[in-house]
Amino acid sequence: MLPKGWSEYLLGEIATFRNGLNFTKSDAGESVKIVGVADFKKRSKIENFIDLESIKVASKVRDLDLLKSGDILFVRSNGNKELIGRCLYFPHVADRLSFSGFTIRGRVNTSLIEPEFASYLMRSKFVTDQIFLGGSGTNISNLSQEILSNIEVKIPGIIEQRKIAKVLLTWDEAIRINEGLLKNVTNQKSSLMQKILSGKERVGGNTDEWREYSLGDLFSERVETGKNDLPLLSITRDEGVIPREQVGRKDTSNDDKTKYQKIYHGDIGYNTMRMWQGVSALSEYEGIISPAYTVLAPAEKINAKFASYLFKFKPVIFLFYRFSQGLVSDTWNLKYPNFSKIKIFIPNIQEQKKIAEIFETADEELAAINLVIKRLKEEKAALMDQILTGKRRVFLPDSETAAQA
Repeated sequence: MLPKGWSEYLLGEIATFRNGLNFTKSDAGESVKIVGVADFKKRSKIENFIDLESIKVASKVRDLDLLKSGDILFVRSNGNKELIGRCLYFPHVADRLSFSGFTIRGRVNTSLIEPEFASYLMRSKFVTDQIFLGGSGTNISNLSQEILSNIEVKIPGIIEQRKIAKVLLTWDEAIRINEGLLKNVTNQKSSLMQKILSGKERVGGNTDEWREYSLGDLFSERVETGKNDLPLLSITRDEGVIPREQVGRKDTSNDDKTKYQKIYHGDIGYNTMRMWQGVSALSEYEGIISPAYTVLAPAEKINAKFASYLFKFKPVIFLFYRFSQGLVSDTWNLKYPNFSKIKIFIPNIQEQKKIAEIFETADEELAAINLVIKRLKEEKAALMDQILTGKRRVFLPDSETAAQA
């Protein structure tokens, strides 16, 4: 049922669409900045164009091929199907700015729909579901102007649109502030790691010299198989050791898990073929992991929590890279015999524990901020589902209701 004061349109009735520019490296005409699929990232809008690539076209870029304030850009084609249909809003464009052939520009009729409101509407589940199915009931491989034009939308009057956009902008601002805080705390932690893990800044009043050890003196390889009754775990770069079902990808593990290795709480596991990229973590679980991982059991001279941070330190990751073997990066691996030969300097066990506590506190702060951001995004998504479909109305004073009518 259509909410009172709302109207129903096909998107092609309230917006026009245009495919982006195609160009080659040999073109030698006008130089212009261009927005490509790689510039979308996780952004919903873009206002700073400094980092955008400049390209040359065969002659001169026509005005029809330039972006203007209020335009919305869609991903038309990409190797990753999940990106198709993603949109990027341009609230203010003052420069000559074009868009690539892998995108489609949408330009709305501002007498019927506010661009800011439209940018939220295009990201609503009601619209994205139609985009992904392409009007045919099957997932699309490429977006087209025809698919976009035939999307059904329901919109309120201009005044209510503005109020809805203002409400959602408030949520965006709260998310932006917390994401800025997250970036600052992350940078502070990185700076602290550089000072402390290099020994330039000491903690806990320790003055003892750091000592050099081979990693083989600090860790033994744990190889225990045949524990099929234990939960299956996975090692990730950002989330650490987690239950396999939390990874979010299809489970491709073998049904026969007799060769899967046991990892204990307090062990460090690493991806044998990606240790040079920093894929390692301290396990808080007891379970089994794929034979593609190496399990390290710490000796008394090393604090496992400290080591888990040390293994994320860029100079140490570079050592993992140097000691990895393989003809190409896809086959580089760091098996335990080579891992054990790597030499590092570490403080005494007391200082290791103090260092681990400092970084653990920083991680707790980062986790708290991430949780706030996650909740804000979830609450905003739920709100969008309500107010962009008219299930929940934004309050309008009587005077504005009359004006809108």
